[in-house]
Order: sequence, then structure tokens, then C-alpha cells
Amino acid sequence: MKGPAVFLAQFMSDSAPFDTLPSAARWMAEAGYIGIQVPTTDSRCMDLRLAAESQDYCDELAGTCREAGVEITELSTHLQGQLVAVHPAYDVAFDGFAPEAVRGKPAERQAWAVEQLHLAAKASRRLGLKAHATFSGALAWPYLYPWPQRPAGLVEEAFAELAKRWRPILDAFEEQGVDLAYEIHPGEDLHDGVTFERFLAAVDNHPRANILYDPSHYVLQALDYLEFIDIYHERIRMFHVKDAEFNPNGRSGAYGGYQDWVNRPGRFRSLGDGQVDFSGIFSKLTQYGYDGWAVLEWECCLKHPEDGAREGAPFIAAHMIRQPERAFDDFAAGSDPALNRALLGLD
Repeated sequence: MKGPAVFLAQFMSDSAPFDTLPSAARWMAEAGYIGIQVPTTDSRCMDLRLAAESQDYCDELAGTCREAGVEITELSTHLQGQLVAVHPAYDVAFDGFAPEAVRGKPAERQAWAVEQLHLAAKASRRLGLKAHATFSGALAWPYLYPWPQRPAGLVEEAFAELAKRWRPILDAFEEQGVDLAYEIHPGEDLHDGVTFERFLAAVDNHPRANILYDPSHYVLQALDYLEFIDIYHERIRMFHVKDAEFNPNGRSGAYGGYQDWVNRPGRFRSLGDGQVDFSGIFSKLTQYGYDGWAVLEWECCLKHPEDGAREGAPFIAAHMIRQPERAFDDFAAGSDPALNRALLGLD
């Protein structure tokens, strides 16, 4: 495993030092990070189309980051991925993720989002990256709770359409040799293990359909995030190190009662302030040979982002596990075939 790294999306702003990629990268390096995950929708960070078309631009982008003391870990198209599949109920809400020219035009907005994913595949390959972060979008999410009763075949039709939209994108990532890692996230049709399995079956177990593992979203669903690793470790290609807490009470539970984040029973917290068992997570990921990045995604309803970032790098570093080069009991090992037979009573 590599790290610590940090996702820049929640930090970029119009104020220094987070108003340009070089200054943001330097700040993160000084805070102890060695990698940055880069949002592709933020023009302060990069020009995605140019990155897809120009190796020189990608080399310059990577060089700028190296000079600042970090490397690019992955690119993100979370917002564009969301727009690959949008239920009409969310059209107005999600229009803000798209350029002005395609707002209010769902078909054109979707076409723009699909093109963005194709560009991201090429840009990731030019940057020498192994994985890419995105959302799946959602067609069935308004029908999550079955009341009124869902008509027979509704969910199957939704996932068939989702697969139809994503299959050409997955093929494009296959052509570039890059894994597409869906963040399993409420609000997306891929929000838990069962829904990921539905999608995986619908895309014929496509080798590039993989997982961005973020335990915070499992805590808020009361899902066993450690067993999730046992079940899906072969598909986990990215890791957001993000904390959360779930404290249900007599007034509110998992649905949150339309309350704002600070008053919800389920809340995202800065690293170490929540309930996530990161020792268990890092142990399991190490056990299964995860060799990607450990990336802080800072989201907290209480703490300032800069404080969360400064605390996050040493927190991740303290949880990193360097695997041994030999077994702990090798000092007592023996390899005499004759002894083995004698011990078994065969000679």
C-alpha cells in the first residue's frame, strides 16, 4: 500500500493556497502527503481534454506535482460519472455538475458526461495511472424504499440500462489499461455490495468494473465494512480513508430526518474522530495484497479542513503496514526431507 495521499476536491477554492494546483500540492506536501488525487472538473487543477490529447501536457502536470513534493495518485470524475445516469427527479439538482451549455438538456448533458469519461481514460493512461475514481449515477435510487410496492422488473430494467450506458465506457478503460473504480455510495445505484453485484453481472463481470472502498459510507448504512473487504477484495482498486460515526437515537436513525449534517445520527468526521476501525481495515487490505493508495477524503461537519488535513497525514502513516520479508517463526524452520518422513513415521 502507498500513502499517505489526499483528494483535493474538498480543498480547492478561490483563496490561496488552494487556488492553484502547484500551491495546493506544496501545502499538502508540507502537511506530510506524498500523493494527491485530482478532480478533473476543477480548472484550477487541470484541463481534462488537453490531458487526454497531449502527452507533453501530462508530463508537465506530473512534473509540477513532483516539484511540489507529491505525485498524482488517480484522477476523479465523480461529478461526470453521476451524470451518466440521472433520474428525471434529479435533473434540476444535478444540472449544476455540468457546463452551462448542456444544462436543462438531459440527453446532451449525458453525452457530455460520457465523453468526459472517455477523456479521463486517455488522460489516466498518459499519466501512467492504474485506476480512476468515479460515481455510477442512479436510475433506481428514488425507488430505494419499496413503498409503493415496486413493479416487477423495475430494478432489473434500471440495472440493464445502467450497464448499457457504462459498458462502452468500461471498454474504453480496458483499451487504456486503467481500472474504473466506482465509489460505493448512497445516492448512487451502486451503494452496497448487493447493488455492485447486480451491476457486475449486468456488465458480464467486466474486468475494469471495480470498487473505490470508502468505509464511511458503510458505517452510515450499518453495513459490515470489514466483511465487505473479505467479500470484494479482488475488486477493490482504490481506498478513501474517511471516518464516520452512526449514533441512532429515539428521534432519528439511518435516514436522518432531513436534518443537516451536524444534527444527523450518521455524520462524516475527520480521521480519528469517528467510529471506523482503521486498524482492522489496513490489516485486511494488507492481508489481501492491496497495492493502491491510501487517500484521505476529508469531509467533516465539525472540524476545519486544514486541521483535518494536517491530522490526516500522520494518522494514515501510523496505520500503514510494512509487510515482513519472512515469516516470524522462520528461525525455527527446517527443510530436511528425511526429517519430514521420520516425523510422519514413514521411515
